[in-house]
Amino acid sequence: MAITDKIYVKNHRRIGSQLETRIPRSAFSGATLDLLYSGEGLSKLDDATQERVLDFAEDFLDCDCESNPYCGHPERKFMRYLLDLRAQGLGPDAIVDVMGDEYLVTAYPGDVLSFLDSSVRTLEAMEDLASVEGDREMEGRVSERKRDLL
Repeated sequence: MAITDKIYVKNHRRIGSQLETRIPRSAFSGATLDLLYSGEGLSKLDDATQERVLDFAEDFLDCDCESNPYCGHPERKFMRYLLDLRAQGLGPDAIVDVMGDEYLVTAYPGDVLSFLDSSVRTLEAMEDLASVEGDREMEGRVSERKRDLL
């Protein structure tokens, strides 16, 4: 299961109450994206919630794909965001706090830790492959990125 399947709308019941409907907990589910990011849905939210929802949309849902936001780019952008937070030195608990403050989404710190661990293991495999292929430039780039996550 991808980490984005484990990202939840913070206070989803309160937000659902503002929208006068039930919304799924999963931040990246199609129903959530449809409800929160339609013009009508946004207009029903209080100002603070609306601002964070718009920030999320601008940072993760903005792409030129015909099938946006169902093209996979929002999920990849969000995973990159998590990796960048880790590269800044934040641990899983702090990452959860930051994404909650910035975008009103949350996750379990253990799920974030598992994602980060899996990412490091993937980079280790990439580093080994680059070494076998003799691609020293790629090996160095991957090694540097791996060090950022440790």
